[in-house]
Amino acid sequence: MQIFLDIATEAALAAGVVLQDYLGKLEDAITEKGRPGDLVTAADKASEQVILEVLRRHFPQHSILAEESGKLGNQDNEFLWAIDPLDGTTNYAHQYPCFAVSIGLMIQGVPKVGVIYDPFRDELFRAAAGLGATRNRRPIQVSQTAELGKSLLVSGFAYDRRETPDNNYAEFCHLTHLTQGVRRDGAAALDLAYVACGRVDGYWERGIAPWDVVAGIILVQEAGGNVTAYDGTPMKIESGRILATNGHIHDSLSQELMKVPRLSSWT
Repeated sequence: MQIFLDIATEAALAAGVVLQDYLGKLEDAITEKGRPGDLVTAADKASEQVILEVLRRHFPQHSILAEESGKLGNQDNEFLWAIDPLDGTTNYAHQYPCFAVSIGLMIQGVPKVGVIYDPFRDELFRAAAGLGATRNRRPIQVSQTAELGKSLLVSGFAYDRRETPDNNYAEFCHLTHLTQGVRRDGAAALDLAYVACGRVDGYWERGIAPWDVVAGIILVQEAGGNVTAYDGTPMKIESGRILATNGHIHDSLSQELMKVPRLSSWT
């Protein structure tokens, strides 16, 4: 696990240098991937290539799932790297300082290693099964907030929110009324990292991909938090839905999510 963690760290830091180099210099090198607001930039692609080079050099037999390149290698291999070379592309394109590199490793379908690097703030979040979670090499843990009414939450909205009624608007409004606030920063990896280090008490989202959350899942778990499906059952990464908290508010947040009426019924 330590070797996997160190190599993932090497890749994330190298990708962070690429993102810093491109920041504010993209000009016209920004396109949409099919849905309004789903952006890709030259920085995404260059960052991903750096990560792939590092992982392939050290683990040529491992399979990879990368946001820009898709599935690579033998997908039946028990080791699968889930890579988001630039989580928060829209933020990055607008030079809004909330974006990160996210590299996670699943072993037999279970998240075991995660590295999330925010090059703007130079914050490195790392975790591996049995090794704990750290921020800039110092141990971190989830918050101790025990009441939903005293919590600060974070969430996000999927790219297809314009087309589907199965979006997150109703839950966002409902929980804004029940808590001290709900933030929306536009980078799922950092949302999970912030749960892990206690900056927020809980996070939920729908419409997310494996590369958005694999690294963050193990980070939250190793920091003492809980990650499940909305209803509290074990999370299925392919479902695209996640609930992650400090553990103390998990049941109450889950219950509230499950009883929110659909947006179409709101007046």
